[in-house]
Parts: sequence; structure tokens; C-alpha cells
Amino acid sequence: MSETGTTYLLVDGENIDATLGSSILGGRPTPEQRPRWERVLSFAQQTWDQPVKALFFLNASNGTLPMSFVQALTAIGFVPIPLSGESYEKVVDIGIKRTLDAISAREGDVLLASHDGDFAPEVAQLVDAGRRVGLLAFREFTSQALASLTARGLQTFDLESDVSAFNVQLPRLRIIPLEEFDPLRYL
Repeated sequence: MSETGTTYLLVDGENIDATLGSSILGGRPTPEQRPRWERVLSFAQQTWDQPVKALFFLNASNGTLPMSFVQALTAIGFVPIPLSGESYEKVVDIGIKRTLDAISAREGDVLLASHDGDFAPEVAQLVDAGRRVGLLAFREFTSQALASLTARGLQTFDLESDVSAFNVQLPRLRIIPLEEFDPLRYL
């Protein structure tokens, strides 16, 4: 339990966008198919009923920023983290891994929006230290390295069904828990 009462929300924007586009939609998401980041932020605030420090990691290695998107993120309460590096570097992953390490040295809980197993060592360290750690993702695309940490205490939240981050129903094929099954969705 956190003494300072802060939830750190770390968003791997590239990973969420790529998973949504290539794995679920089979193409670039339209504006109405993208996550409503203000809902993700609200969900983060409500999950553990404490203030949220929301960080949105972006790859800015090409030297440009999507300014309208960055301004929108800032307006709803996110701190954009535009990182750049060499073409062979996974700049967003490196930035998030460094941030998770820094959080482990201070008080606070973590919600990570990503499917990427590269974060499993840092997430495991936080979970094993007794921190509240949650993963915001599409469950069926979460890496096995992260999914296996649920047995140790990692909480998982589905971006569509738990977080309600979308204005449209996504064309997902996933295992549906019986309590979530709505036959009207298929009629």
C-alpha cells in the first residue's frame, strides 16, 4: 500500500496503438476507434481512489511531435514524454523501464498500459515488493511474461471491457467470461 497515495500511470502509446491497429483492426485506427485517454485517466484515479501522475511515452526519434495529440494529452492531465534515440533503440521501452526502476525506489502504485513482455522484470520487482501494480491492455494480446505475473499479484484490466476506453465496440475475438456474455452483441 502506498503511503503517499499516488498512482503512476505509464502509457506505452506505441504498443497500444500497434496492437489496436495490427492485431485488432487490421489497419490504422480511425479517430473514433482510438482509446479515449481521459477515460483511462479517470479509471486510473478511481481504481485505487488516489491521485494519478499520468505519463504518456512517445517515440520522437524522427524529430517531430504530433502536436495536436500532445496538446490534447496535456489538456486532459497527461505529461507527454517524447523520447528520441538511435534507430536500433527501443526508446519508449527504455524510458518506461527506467521510470519503473525509479518508481521502485519511491512510494506509489503503478498502472502500466502495454502488452510488452520487456517490462516483466521491472513489473515483477514491483509486485514482489508488495506494490499494487495493474496492467491496462487487451488481455488476449498481453505477453505471457506479463500475464504470468498475475499469480504473483499483478492485476489486469481490459482496456475495452474494464476501462471502457472506447466509443465503439472493437472487432475482437477473445474468450468471454460467462458473466460478461451479452447475446445482443451477436444478434
